[in-house]
Amino acid sequence: MATKIDYYESLEVSRTASGEELKKAFRKQAMRYHPDRNPGDETAELKFKEINEAYEVLKDDQKRAAYDQYGHAAFDGGMGGMGGGGFGGFGAGGLGDIFDQMFGDMMGGRRGGGRRTGADVQVEVDITLTEAFSGVTKEVEVRTRVACESCHGSGSADASGGSTTCATCHGAGKVRAQQGFFLVERPCPTCNGSGRTVRNPCKSCQGSGTQAKTETLKIEIPAGVEDGTRIRMAGRGEAGGEGVQPGDLYVHVAVLSHEIFQRDGANIYCRVPLRMTQAALGTEVEVPVIDGSRSRVRIPAGTQTGETFRLRGKGFSVLRSSARGDMYIQVSVETPHHLTKRQRELLEEFEKEAGDDHTKASPENSGFFAKVRDFFEGR
Repeated sequence: MATKIDYYESLEVSRTASGEELKKAFRKQAMRYHPDRNPGDETAELKFKEINEAYEVLKDDQKRAAYDQYGHAAFDGGMGGMGGGGFGGFGAGGLGDIFDQMFGDMMGGRRGGGRRTGADVQVEVDITLTEAFSGVTKEVEVRTRVACESCHGSGSADASGGSTTCATCHGAGKVRAQQGFFLVERPCPTCNGSGRTVRNPCKSCQGSGTQAKTETLKIEIPAGVEDGTRIRMAGRGEAGGEGVQPGDLYVHVAVLSHEIFQRDGANIYCRVPLRMTQAALGTEVEVPVIDGSRSRVRIPAGTQTGETFRLRGKGFSVLRSSARGDMYIQVSVETPHHLTKRQRELLEEFEKEAGDDHTKASPENSGFFAKVRDFFEGR
């Protein structure tokens, strides 16, 4: 009997991967090995079943715990309590749910009302934090399939067209195949789901009605978009041939980190280092704002590391709104080093002037060591 590969190895994740990391890994692997993207490739088909099985177990906390403890034996019917004979997780709501939720309309799947479409296309776009604040138009290259230029998408070499009912699916546009315990339905590979085949196929596209092409598209990214946002562009995916609607284009937005600002929803945080003397005496500092302007912040005398000052309405854009969040200035008091001889003398003079009682100048320091003294005296 063939040895099953480790579920974590199947998804290419560590054994400590979070649920979100598992989902991302599954999406990536499933896109790569989906049968509709690898027609006739038995290795890809087996790999696809393997990663589905792995994800079905690992996404469930109880099943994952059982697998971590017992391995595949937890699901072979010998451990009890896990579904009896074999891998019981792929009943109703199992593999079918994964197809519906994870792929849905991809790979030329069905849309509402049984309408056939071409494959959806996925691209990722990197933008800066300032671009996410103001919104931006990005140009991206998309490798897709478009209507054949020679036959204008008809798939026929005859100007008048001409097609007949597909002999493989008998016009249904789909075929069924047994995969282990499952009956899987997929687009007909002969007619690409249209239910028709051309009598005299176009030589450029071999009758498919589509051809590969790299297009440069302009993507409008709105202000306030967050990292990981997915933008759908209806009808900008792959063409599906005659009588088949194009798929959709999905743009995954990745917002790059910034060297000054950190974003938390609609709020922005900015860490401002202060010299010890500035924090002790008080000062006023000028800080940048994400919109390119500047603001002055008054720092009162005696400010400590970790204290925060809020600038209302200076934060991030709110998606589809004119509102803005707030900006928070986080103070970090910097201890001087590489002192000159004179600087050291002044600090030693300050320490001497304070004497043994630092309760006024450094109340937190004095309070802590008073508690330490009481602790040892109590012992």
